[in-house]
Amino acid sequence: MEEPPALHPVKLYVYDLSKGMARRLSPLMLGKQLDGIWHTSIIVHKDEFYFGAEGISSCAPGGTILGPPDSVIDLGNTEVTEEIFLEYLSSLGESMFRSESYHFFECNCNTFSNEVAQFLTGRKIPSYITDLPSEVLATPFGQALRPFLTTTHSQPPGGNTFNGDNGQS
Repeated sequence: MEEPPALHPVKLYVYDLSKGMARRLSPLMLGKQLDGIWHTSIIVHKDEFYFGAEGISSCAPGGTILGPPDSVIDLGNTEVTEEIFLEYLSSLGESMFRSESYHFFECNCNTFSNEVAQFLTGRKIPSYITDLPSEVLATPFGQALRPFLTTTHSQPPGGNTFNGDNGQS
């Protein structure tokens, strides 16, 4: 009799880059309430994986300068092995999520987390996270900030840039 495949937990770490400032200032600046400026990462196979201006990176969970996440969302389990997952990340790092592909509004940590979550579990990350850029850009202040934010690159310090050899460089 064949053994069932091993299940690996998949979590979404959610960090508020504004450390609460978005909640306080967004009504004044944007004319609408935002609860945070979200950075996300995927936790699977005992590591944290995220995307930033340096490309796909990994670290021990909570190992970036951001420290522990503001919230953790259980995305379920995956049967995807670590070996297959690292091959998948390597292919993403050579295509959709190269360092030069990073864009604050369109190709960022949250689009990466959403893509990886769907690969691992078939589930998307919450829309309040993925919809944030369009919510900000729909405001006059967001449109005024767009040129500045388009040139902004975000990479939480503390991780190792991923490469296909061993998950880290």
